Amino acid sequence: MRQTSLRFITSHQLSITLILLTVVSSVFGQTPPSEGRGRGKPPADNGAARFSALADLDRAMDDLAERVLPAVIQISVSGFGPSRERSGGENVIERQRGIGSGVIVDPAGYIITNAHVVTGAQRIQVVMRSVNMELVPGKTSLLHKQRTFEAKLIGAHRFTDLALLKIEAADALPAISLRQEYKARLGQTVLAVGSPAGLDHTVTRGIISALGRQTEVDHPMIYIQTDAPINPGNSGGALVDRDGNLVGINTFIYSQGGGSEGLGFAIPEPTVRFVYEELKQYGRVRQTLIGASVQTINPTLAAGLKLSQDWGVIVSNVVPGGPADKAGLKPKDIVTAIDSREIDSLPKFAASLFLHRHDEAVQMDVLREKEALKLYIPAFEAEAGAENLADLIDPQNSLIQPLGIFVLDLKRPVLDMLATPRSSAGVVVAGKVEYTPPIDADLAAGDVICSLNGVQLTGASHLRSELERFKTGDAVVLEVERQGRFQFVSFEIE
Repeated sequence: MRQTSLRFITSHQLSITLILLTVVSSVFGQTPPSEGRGRGKPPADNGAARFSALADLDRAMDDLAERVLPAVIQISVSGFGPSRERSGGENVIERQRGIGSGVIVDPAGYIITNAHVVTGAQRIQVVMRSVNMELVPGKTSLLHKQRTFEAKLIGAHRFTDLALLKIEAADALPAISLRQEYKARLGQTVLAVGSPAGLDHTVTRGIISALGRQTEVDHPMIYIQTDAPINPGNSGGALVDRDGNLVGINTFIYSQGGGSEGLGFAIPEPTVRFVYEELKQYGRVRQTLIGASVQTINPTLAAGLKLSQDWGVIVSNVVPGGPADKAGLKPKDIVTAIDSREIDSLPKFAASLFLHRHDEAVQMDVLREKEALKLYIPAFEAEAGAENLADLIDPQNSLIQPLGIFVLDLKRPVLDMLATPRSSAGVVVAGKVEYTPPIDADLAAGDVICSLNGVQLTGASHLRSELERFKTGDAVVLEVERQGRFQFVSFEIE
């Protein structure tokens, strides 16, 4: 979300222009006589009512923007990274800066933003500017009052891409509160507020164009899709409804050219609220585990395994000796309910475990062939620290340049920070570089790389030397343990 491009008029804006022209034409009695009215008979005069409705809508949007704008702030981050201007393989490190958005959710100075906005930042500053709702002759936005705060990172949760910041202010700050009741409807009007391209207090309007949108069928995160124009710099900003309630946190766009194409995605407010409360109280998000993993059932999978249904979720892996294994859960079981809530998709399964109490057993209903079973699986909390592996990175020894990843040897204290890996040797991925690496392998932080083309790895230097043996076009297969499940990651040397 770093490329920017200017659009002087979008198709959405053109549509609004045509609608307004139609309204103006009808108001001034310029409707063609072919619409059923007699040539000499004047049309019914409802122009005043139309003007009134349009004025009421504008006033409502003005009032809404005035309420929410002060609570949406600009975030400036700085750190060090490889230069994107250099070529020829030079390894040059330079200071880099970035701009994002955030939402004050507590008058005491707690701010929610995207994790990717503050990842790798050595300094985080929050910029608050006064809001001028009118055009004042002879003045510009440069004259607006500005307050800058040093922000402390309370915690970040990379899976949901949310982070919590804290600033200290002498007075209570404007805030958009996180409410227990949540109502998001398909087609409802929303405003997106943020700092695209560093232009703070930018407001765009649209509708919710989809609910519960998954970007990948086996990725449990769901998003709200909106056609409100969102551009680079909007990350971490607010998506609000007509009452000023937070609908979600804007996080990414789908775009061919880097600009808004009406495909913006926001993290739903219930997820934001849960992560906020966890980060505020514990500094991390506690994760409920049962020692098993599932995936989405599709028609091909159902046909091949001769399942009784071609939708829902199926157990694909059970950790030997884990809680699920001891409770009797088996691979190929179809999960039908968790804690009496129907499970028909991977997001529902993930959400049910995500929100489950950590001190209670998970009640899971499964279908094994044609037999319905009820299991009680003791849940356990994932060990703390897996997301803090980046703190142990040594840039000189940890970087695997061809793959664009930083790895750590699988030994203490790294082992103490992982949730009981099944692997006894190899390396764990601690982070990824921000630039595009020579080989874009499907690896993520927390992955344990056990072997390369069948060769067991002993550490980072071993992985580096093994990769150096290959030439362009050679096939490489990594055996990876991801969240307790083994899988293969394959690619060709480029």
